[in-house]
Amino acid sequence: MLNIVLVYPEIPNNTGNIGRLCLGTNCKLHLIHPLGFEITDKQLKRSGLDYWPQLEVQEYENFEAWKLTVTNPDRVFLFSARASQSFLEPNYMEGDWLVFGQESKGLPDEILEEFNSHISIPTTGKIRSFNIANAVSFAIGEGLRQVNQFKIKKL
Repeated sequence: MLNIVLVYPEIPNNTGNIGRLCLGTNCKLHLIHPLGFEITDKQLKRSGLDYWPQLEVQEYENFEAWKLTVTNPDRVFLFSARASQSFLEPNYMEGDWLVFGQESKGLPDEILEEFNSHISIPTTGKIRSFNIANAVSFAIGEGLRQVNQFKIKKL
């Protein structure tokens, strides 16, 4: 399992989509407050469909509360459009923390200073960054490919 961390998410639809993605890939979702919406938000539930109650999700009052749960800071990967290292370069392991910032601002500098592994998802240069739900999809796909846990189940 990978740990997907959303720091101060703003858009319920994105969080709902990411929650559905986490459930479908056996990842745990971590939400760091403040959130830009209520968990009961109709848009969140619409995006997450009826899957939200099945999702393994944990909320934290703030970044410091989440940071206390991290036992190995070397396994925390901060995604930032400003990073020079590609998300394809690290060797991911089960239990890694993949951390994403706000849709409008990314991760604040004070959080980027907390951990050493800053990675980005390369683009053609025609856009600044990908939508956060798409970025999380890229990251989960690569992480699960590397830890050899991406198994397709036929419905």
